[in-house]
Amino acid sequence: MSLRRRDCLLALAVAVCLPAARAATPPELAGLLRGVTLLGHKRFTVFGFAVYDASLWVEPGFDAQDYPRHGFALDLLYQRDFSNAAITRRSIDEMERLAPLTDERRQTWKQWLQTAFPDVRKGDRITGIHQPGKGAVFLTNGRQTGRIDDAEFAQRFFGIWLSRNTSEPALRQALLGSTS
Repeated sequence: MSLRRRDCLLALAVAVCLPAARAATPPELAGLLRGVTLLGHKRFTVFGFAVYDASLWVEPGFDAQDYPRHGFALDLLYQRDFSNAAITRRSIDEMERLAPLTDERRQTWKQWLQTAFPDVRKGDRITGIHQPGKGAVFLTNGRQTGRIDDAEFAQRFFGIWLSRNTSEPALRQALLGSTS
């Protein structure tokens, strides 16, 4: 078999097997959410550079129009390195883009995010778990790194990806599939 043909077959095998492997429910979600299934996923890129692969795991009965009332997990598999400061700054900017924040709230939420997220390296995963009416739990590579008990924070944070007013509507559509 020629080297080129072997490489093409290997690429095809990876393309076929990768989505199936990625669809296995992350084990760390088992104790935090009930019966989750993968609703959608997409690679997020900026100017052609891969930033992260996003996957949305939802509990039965999930309604995209009323996402704050449902349990779900947003999993981000990073494709490059980012500092905690960069992740925090971008998160706050996107949350404020959805609706203005008071100076006090901006500072409080910034502090919470700084403790919930580490610096990330290519291949790291941050998973945010939405707990309706309570807040959010954050896992980094399967280990809890933060818990924020504030339902408004959680709604606004996950709104970065799920709100109709997101700055990335194509990513939202891919995460929500045909449910939006």
